[in-house]
Amino acid sequence: MERKSHMDLAGAVALTVFAVVLGLNQVVIKLSNGGFQPIFMAGLRSAFAFLVMQAWMRYRGVHHGIRRDLLFPGLVLGLLFTFEFVCLYLALDYTTVSRASIIFYSMPVWLTLVAHFLLPGEQMRAPRALGLALAMAGVIWVLAKPYEGAEASLFGDLLALGAALGWGGIALFLRLHPVSQERPEVQLLWQLGVSMLLLFALAPLFGPLTRDLAPIHWAGLAFQVLAVASFGYLFWFMLLKIYPTSGVASFSFLSPVCGVALGWLVLGEEIGPEIIGGLCLVAVGLVLINRKPRIPR
Repeated sequence: MERKSHMDLAGAVALTVFAVVLGLNQVVIKLSNGGFQPIFMAGLRSAFAFLVMQAWMRYRGVHHGIRRDLLFPGLVLGLLFTFEFVCLYLALDYTTVSRASIIFYSMPVWLTLVAHFLLPGEQMRAPRALGLALAMAGVIWVLAKPYEGAEASLFGDLLALGAALGWGGIALFLRLHPVSQERPEVQLLWQLGVSMLLLFALAPLFGPLTRDLAPIHWAGLAFQVLAVASFGYLFWFMLLKIYPTSGVASFSFLSPVCGVALGWLVLGEEIGPEIIGGLCLVAVGLVLINRKPRIPR
């Protein structure tokens, strides 16, 4: 595929569609929690996606990547992946899609903050620092809203924050370890394989494995496996190979926007001032954080 020097219309449309899929994924998880226990469903998602990735890699002639030198990084990635999705799936059992989306997709904020201290050449300049401050203010605004009724809770919001930190941990580890040079399929396969085993082991600790199971919940699981956990991630990596990283990353602000909009449209969630205000601050902050700095002539 030809490498592009700038974002074109096709890329913008593809990234917008991908953002809608990610936003819809939060809604699907919450709906599917009505039929599956969250941790068990996360394990099923990893297991089926693992099988899909195995079949895809065989079709493409990609080596499975099961090597001794990948054992340590593979286990670390799998542990972080497990922590991320334990937090995310439980979060959507305790809080609304709108709140979880804003907090979860604030991941670049926390990654930028840590990278400032740990990664050479990642020190924040004024625009990124401003973006960081705005996005953090947005998350705090959402968390500070008093809780009324059973739809949201501080516990659920903190779980969403934990999921964002787990996701950021994966990104940070890939920046620091040579495993980042492995093919995306190999990285993803390790995360799916390790998390599959850990999630199935943890699931019995969280109660019965199924709830009021119906065909719609299986359809939701299929969407998570095919549209997000396997081919969705591969689609994202493909876009990164074609378009500049800064251009792809700048569309990250659309994911929480889509999550909030779909939570309101599909689930009828109430969108108060703290949701609109927090969403705007986080979106503007993400744009500033991902903005490519100007290089002096």
